[in-house]
This record gives sequence, structure tokens and C-alpha cells, in this order.
Amino acid sequence: MSVWTTVAEEVAAKLREDAAARDRGGVAPEGEIELLRSSGLLSAFIPEELGGGDGDPATTDAVTRIITAADASLGHLLGYHYLHVWRSELFGDAERSTRLRRETAANQWFWGGVANPLDAALELTPTDDGFLLNGRKTFASGASVADRLVVSGTRTDTGEKLTFTMDARANGVKYLGDWDNIGQRLTESGGVVFTDAPVAADDVLGVHPTSAEEDSPEALRLSLAQIAFQAVLSQLHVGIAEGALEQAAEYTRTMSRPWFLSGVEKASDDLYVLVGYGELVASTEAAGLLADHASALLHAAAAEPELTLELRAAAALTISSAKVVSTRVVNEVTSKIFEFVGARATASKYGFDRFWRNARTITLHDPVSYKARELGAHLLTGELPPITGYS
Repeated sequence: MSVWTTVAEEVAAKLREDAAARDRGGVAPEGEIELLRSSGLLSAFIPEELGGGDGDPATTDAVTRIITAADASLGHLLGYHYLHVWRSELFGDAERSTRLRRETAANQWFWGGVANPLDAALELTPTDDGFLLNGRKTFASGASVADRLVVSGTRTDTGEKLTFTMDARANGVKYLGDWDNIGQRLTESGGVVFTDAPVAADDVLGVHPTSAEEDSPEALRLSLAQIAFQAVLSQLHVGIAEGALEQAAEYTRTMSRPWFLSGVEKASDDLYVLVGYGELVASTEAAGLLADHASALLHAAAAEPELTLELRAAAALTISSAKVVSTRVVNEVTSKIFEFVGARATASKYGFDRFWRNARTITLHDPVSYKARELGAHLLTGELPPITGYS
């Protein structure tokens, strides 16, 4: 076990103490981000030689799952934070990526992102020393509590799409505070408006390829960011299921009453309860192993010097499998646990509903049916997954 998973367990224990109350309160998770910052987890994924932790992607996945099990909103933000910094490496500018990771570790920066593919593109107007950014995005998870942002926008003069970093508190950046959904309440996933917000030329990570360059190794490498988001979502699904099972099992052990026809003195000895939990445990462990396998293929593809369409597709298809399975599992687990904890456990103070609400919200990020379609099409026709903002 990595030292960072031990740290994550300690942080998760603190988060679990008042997770239900914080979910009801719906206050921006500034204190929770500070807890991550003081623990060192924000830089756990950065190599030690750059001032971080062990730099192992498997550690990143494990830490994300542990935090998600305790607090799904914070796990969501942490998983995306890791992804935003990791994707800077895909642009091929080793010096800039190294500087960004070193500064993140030194300052314990927390990163948010602004790049919803289905919103109209943000506009970048050139200036003498960079650009002015204008436009609005509907969803920007974690941006309002971030130190730095990864943003994508289109140049008004050339039409080129750029990805860049910027200060989350820059002039001209306004957070709308309009996130009011049933689940993932503390992700601060509301909208953001940019009005002549300055972007330094040195903070541009790179230019996105044109359609004519889509099959080049460089373009394929950049496109790994899209499937990386899907891989993180799969880990979040598993983490929510693990957290629901952990809390439900504790309640069953200590609070649930056995049904009078069961013939046992403790609910935890009821055959139906044991079998029910066992099936959910098996499904959750299977989903977790598949999510880890998908993540390993993603990072192997990212490390491939001459990435091909076929290698990318192999990672994408496995990630789609993980997304399909983890979606089904987390929705089943977060609903089914109520049958094993009993009617008294529906009291608001226990907060079991937050697991279901979080699962229902996050699994709607993009339609999972299209992931299943990719898998079916590949099986029947050999078709490779399309490269889009979500695949």
C-alpha cells in the first residue's frame, strides 16, 4: 500500500464524520479543499523529483476512490484535479508541463477546468502579450474553488482552438454559483462567465489539431484527454458504490433489526441480507478491477511513442466497458442498500439518500448507451469508437 493511500484513508475518515451534514448544507467546499491541500494529496500524483509524491497513476486512482467513498463531491473534484494537470503532458511541451507540475507541488494548487464540449466555444482575442477571453460555460466543476484553471477557447483571428491555463481569480472571471442539482452538491459545477479575462501567451499549453490531422500521433495523444475523463468517471462510480456499501454495512451491523420471520437475533445473520450484500460486493469489486484495467491501458497508450488509432481504440473500448459496468453497478448498489438497512435508515440524519442522488447525477454526465453502442459496433462490425469530446 502506498503512503498516499494511507494519507487518503486518514483524510477520508475526517470527511466521513460530517459528510451527510455537509451534503445537506450545500456550502462551497473551501474547507474540504484546504484539508486536501494540507494533507499533500493535491500533489500525490506528481513525481517526487518535481516535489510531489510517487507519480504512479495507480496511486491516483486508489486515492480518488478512497476520497470518493467518503465524499463523492470531493472525490469528483480531486479526480478531475489530477486529470487537469496530467493532460498538460499530452501537448508535447515537456518544459511547460514540468514547470506546471513543479509549481503545483510547490504551491499545492488545486485545479479546476472549463471545457464543456457541448457549450459554444469561448473566444480568444489576441493582444500584444497574449489574449483576452470572452464567453460563458454552463458547467465548470471545481472552478470557483480552484487556484488555477485549464480552459479551452478559439482564436477570433485564425479559428485555432487552444488549451491554456489561467489564474482562477483573474480579472474578468465571474462564477455564477448556479449549481443546484440533486446530487454532487459540493462540486461547485455551476457556470462561469469570462469578460476580457487576460490569458498570458506563456500559459498556452498547445493548439488542437485540425480535422485533417486527426489521425496523427500528436492528435491521437491529445484526444486521450477525452477518454481520460470517462476513466475518471468510472472510478468515481466505483468509489460511490464502495462508500454506500461501507456505510450501509456499518448500519446493518450496529443498528438494523432482524425481521421477525428470519429466526435470527441480528440482522447481519439474516441469510437474505448476507446474500444481498455479497452480490453487491462482488459486482462492485468487478467494476473496480475493470476500471483499474481501463486506466492502465489509458496510461500505457499515453506512454506509447507512436500512438496509433488502434492502440487508442483499445483503451477507449475498455474504458467504455468500465463506464457501462460501473454505471449499472453504482445505480444498483445505491438503491439496493435500502433493502438491507431497513425503514429506520431512511431518516435524513443518516444521509443514505446522498449515495443514490450522487450516483444518479454523475452517471448522467453523458449517455452511457452510446458507450454500449461503441462496444456493440466494434464486436459486430469492427468499427472503432469515434473521437469526440466524450469518447
